[in-house]
Amino acid sequence: MARDRKTLSSVDAGEAILHRAARIEDAFHRWRERRGRKRGLVTTILPYAGYGSTSWARVLCRVVLTRGDAAAKQRAEKVRGWRSFFSIPVEDQAVTIMAGGRKHRVIPDRGGIVDVRIDVALEAGWRSITMHTDDTESVTAPMFIVDPGATFGIVSDVDDTVMVTALPRPFLAAWNTFVLDEHARTPVAGMSVLYERLTRSHPGAPVIYLSTGAWNVSPTLTRFMERNLYPRGPLLLTDWGPTHDRWFRSGPEHKTTNLQRLAREFPAVKWLLVGDDGQHDEAIYGEFAVEHPDSIAAVAIRQLSTGEAVLAGGRSKAVEREEASTVRWYYAPDGAGLSEQLSHAGLVGADGSGRG
Repeated sequence: MARDRKTLSSVDAGEAILHRAARIEDAFHRWRERRGRKRGLVTTILPYAGYGSTSWARVLCRVVLTRGDAAAKQRAEKVRGWRSFFSIPVEDQAVTIMAGGRKHRVIPDRGGIVDVRIDVALEAGWRSITMHTDDTESVTAPMFIVDPGATFGIVSDVDDTVMVTALPRPFLAAWNTFVLDEHARTPVAGMSVLYERLTRSHPGAPVIYLSTGAWNVSPTLTRFMERNLYPRGPLLLTDWGPTHDRWFRSGPEHKTTNLQRLAREFPAVKWLLVGDDGQHDEAIYGEFAVEHPDSIAAVAIRQLSTGEAVLAGGRSKAVEREEASTVRWYYAPDGAGLSEQLSHAGLVGADGSGRG
């Protein structure tokens, strides 16, 4: 994830050395912002679902320039990923967050992203917070507050886990970002039913969707999951483009960092980690299982078809992953197969309505 600009501003200017690609990107965005404002574009906050406990919240949003008329806003709700990708980020306007009767002012990062933890007292369940800049109206962001007594949660990958991509991995990010809309995506068979059974078996369990996709496609992914009846939950995505010290962001690092963060934030929760066997998920989950075995209820891996595995670049070696940790691993080609195994393991109730 891009480093927050607040952190950068606290470092002496002589020490804050940006990668050349990042400096070029920043200059390009500043030029686009100046040009956009001359064309009448206005600051807009795109709120994302966040999460937290009864004493703090992780707030997520993106600040961009858009047309200010209602027609443009309606079209934005149906826009394809490539149009969202070309939105102009705004990094120099403070965002005021109103939550639990308290006010917080934060600065977006280089990509216009706000990803900040604030102290706030909210009751467990789905709640709402508001946010605005000095020249925008308030927008509302959903926030899932985890019950202090929760002991089970779900962390799910997206590509090839909740939706079929069937593309070579080198082209996957570009396809998802520039071409495909949610109507053209295909859900993985049985996965939404599995997640629904899990959430009924564990009322109040947090569901976190952890993907290497860009924040630009968050609205598309959210609409896809709503349309295909996946449980509501925050999306943890990443920013696109160069970082302060490298040309491209690391997808595996993004996932590993967020898994470790969830383990620290919710030490009493055991997570069911769901992914696929197309190289990276098993390796990431396997390493996390070795380091944090007490934070994992089990690992569920959706097995790709032969054709999907070829496009994904092959499979990880499952036996090595299982032998390296004490965590239970389950494999099946679809949600129905995983549901049956997790039922036998006691993680899903016999009828999906209670713990087994």
